[in-house]
Parts: sequence; structure tokens; C-alpha cells
Amino acid sequence: MSYTIEDLKTLMARLRDPDTGCPWDTRQTFRTIVPHTLEEAHEVADTIEREDYGHLKEELGDLLFQVIFYSEMGREQALFDFDAVVHTLVQKLLRRHPHVFPEGTLESRVDPDNRPGEEWIAASWERIKAEERASKGEAKPQQPGSRLDDIPGSLPALTRADKLQRRASRYAFDWPDINPVFDKLEEELGELREAWQNAQQDPAAQDAVEDELGDLMFVCVNLARFLKVNPDQALRRTNRKFEARFQAIEAILREQGRTMEDEPLEALDEIWNSVKGVERSQGK
Repeated sequence: MSYTIEDLKTLMARLRDPDTGCPWDTRQTFRTIVPHTLEEAHEVADTIEREDYGHLKEELGDLLFQVIFYSEMGREQALFDFDAVVHTLVQKLLRRHPHVFPEGTLESRVDPDNRPGEEWIAASWERIKAEERASKGEAKPQQPGSRLDDIPGSLPALTRADKLQRRASRYAFDWPDINPVFDKLEEELGELREAWQNAQQDPAAQDAVEDELGDLMFVCVNLARFLKVNPDQALRRTNRKFEARFQAIEAILREQGRTMEDEPLEALDEIWNSVKGVERSQGK
């Protein structure tokens, strides 16, 4: 027997039943579930980055459960249900892919000999999304629209910086090439150093340090974009690398009957470098 999406919807309704359901599930709201959704999305990304495909099915299931959870709460409040979520998604994807569904239906097919090129597809995608943004703004005519309006403020800062920059770039607001980005990086680093020095004399200037550090990080995201590197993924990769090296230091000291607290920084740094040397020899 293989369970289906209908079985999952039934299970979710049972969990949310106020009389016989799970006490934890019944007291959840749209807002309280958000942290769990973000956590599950990150677990999917982490599983893929570690190439742990044996567990990817399970992690994707956990993420799907979040959608089912929201859908059930929407059904209870007569806002929407899972079928409406699916319908809206398919409708949007049909609309955004006229190069695959020329008549906007699943039945329609494009002539394989007359498929448009990638440049046309990219321009079409942006035009359709712009129309969607304009449509969403019809209810608020008193507020002038922006090309950045639909980039969620709740995104992780690195991800949102990347999306802001990419959106601006589509409208020619961008560096011509990577060289000025390197120059800007050095400029921002100098401004951060100056702000930090000022804050040593005047604690009230600490806000400027935060501002300059943010500017430096924003330029780093710009640099990542020009290098065609995902900044969030790059940082997660570095986090894992730091974690592995730190744990290696702990293991080495443990084998020698030593502790980190009793070792001078110079000794720890020497072990750190030896761990890096081993990684290089292993091609990591």
C-alpha cells in the first residue's frame, strides 16, 4: 500500500481536530509555524549540499508537511485549501511559461522547431512578473510601485541582498564588470576601519560601525554575484569547514590528554594549520 496526498490531507485534518487531535498541532497558527517552515527548508538545502540523497526524500516530506499544515489552517478559516494552493501554482506556472504552454493550458504544446531562445524567455519571464506585480498593486493606487516591492523583507539578509542586487541589475543599475566591485570592497573595508577607530574614542559612533559593516557585507554579496557564487551557500560551506576543523582540534587535544582552555592561542593555531594541511593533501 502506498499513501497518497489525500491520505496526508486526512492525517492533517485529524491532527488538527479540536476534540481528538494532537494538542500541539491544534494550538498552532500561521505565525507559529513559520520558524518550523524555515528550519525544514534549510534542512532540505543542507541535505542536498552534503549530497545525502538517501535522506532527501524524508526532508522533502517534512517540507511538504508544512504546506499541508498551512493549507489545513486555511481550510479551517475558509481562506483556501490545498487544492486551491495547487490550482494557483499550476495557473501561475502556465502563465509564466508561454514558451512551453503557448495557449496557457496543460494540453497546449509548443512547436519544437520554433521554440524561442533563452533571451526571449528571460525577457518574457520579467515582463510577466512585472505584470503580476502591477496587478497586485491595483488595490493600493495611492502607493507608487517599485520594481523591488515583491522581494520579501523576511528573507535571510544575504539572500535578500542578492535578490535586490539581481533585480536592480535587470534595469541597468549595476557595475559594468567585476573590477569596480573589488575596488568598492577595499573602499568599504577602509571606511569600516575608520568607523571602528572613531568608535574607540566615541562610543556613540558605534552605530556607524554597524552601518559600515553592513555596507561591506553588501559589497561581498555583489562580489559573489559577479563570481556566480551563491553567498548563503558559500557561507554555509565555510561554516561546515570551520566546524570540521574545530572538531579536529578538539579530537587531537583529547587524544593527547589536553584541553583547549589550557592551550595558548599559538598552539591551537599550529594545530589548526596542520589540520588544513591534511585537508589539502586529501584534496578538500
